Amino acid sequence: MDIKSRIIHAGSDRDPFTGASGVPLYLASTFDRRRALSGDGHDYTRSGNPTRDALERAVADLEGGAAGFAFASGMAAVSSVLLLFAPGDHLIVSEDVYGGSFRVLTRLFSRWGIQTSFVDTTSPDAVAAAVTSETKGIFVETPSNPFLKITNLSFISALAKERKLLSIADNTFATPYLQRPFDFGFDIVVHSATKFLNGHSDVLAGIAVVREESLAERLRFIQNAFGAVLGVQDSWLLLRGLKTLAVRMDASQKTAGEIALRLSRIPQVRRVFYPGLDDHPGKLVHRSQASGFGAVVSFDLESAELAHRLLEKAALPLVSVSLGGVETILSHPATMSHASMPPKERALRGINDTLIRLSVGLESPEDIWEDLMSALQQE
Repeated sequence: MDIKSRIIHAGSDRDPFTGASGVPLYLASTFDRRRALSGDGHDYTRSGNPTRDALERAVADLEGGAAGFAFASGMAAVSSVLLLFAPGDHLIVSEDVYGGSFRVLTRLFSRWGIQTSFVDTTSPDAVAAAVTSETKGIFVETPSNPFLKITNLSFISALAKERKLLSIADNTFATPYLQRPFDFGFDIVVHSATKFLNGHSDVLAGIAVVREESLAERLRFIQNAFGAVLGVQDSWLLLRGLKTLAVRMDASQKTAGEIALRLSRIPQVRRVFYPGLDDHPGKLVHRSQASGFGAVVSFDLESAELAHRLLEKAALPLVSVSLGGVETILSHPATMSHASMPPKERALRGINDTLIRLSVGLESPEDIWEDLMSALQQE
């Protein structure tokens, strides 16, 4: 089926017992052991629950993977995937990775002997040069957070296969509706499902999907042993939110493209970061591996004072650390999404006080634009 149809029907689109139009909430922590022993049931919700199972099948179907795993947050998903590595291993990671991923790599996994090189993964030469004899994986975000940098998925996958490395893609910004890293040979895809997959700013969730069943067995063990699983209520809400992914992304990214173009034409904005703009350095690569440009726009204002005025005076958007909701969300990466990154590291990446990230929602494009302009022009 076309991806739009699969989004509606992926996984379990009806309850196998009653024929209901959706899988119900199985609010049970434990199940009859005799059925589990026969191989036809569950035993304990940490190890599996019919509602979470339906969600995990759905995301695996949409990404084109062998198995999906739902976690209590995006960082729980990322951290559980990182548990596939061992002390002494070395990872190559996109330099402008999400601040939470930077924090867990530099402040937790580094203590366990896993070393990380943060590299401009848009540069094939830089990535290839960073590989050492201890390198075991490459972890990329594309589009990245917050500069919407584009990494060539085909190159990373080919390099990983050549050097026998695990390739991991954070697909939060694009979602499987626009981009499927497994089509380019990646091993693992992760999401902060809190964002576009759910789309309603009412669920905290993470997703990991693996391409091969052999890898699924390893991650299934980690999910059960580590125990950071997604709750039943949130699994059900995420299943419901997922069904409108295509229509939400279509509408939001259309508006995002309009807003990005308008922002690029006003004097208060020094630069706009959006893959759909002609001056974006990764536009051609992105078009070769994705079917749309997404709903996130970042832009650099001419002063920090102007940035703070926008955050204070804008009335329509939510000012928040998150993104991907039906409502437009304004964020200040330096003090929000990347606040956990040391100031020196932020400065090296250009994440300064003048940078704004805009997650475009489903409001009227004119209402969003007029509100942004009104806030920027206030004294």
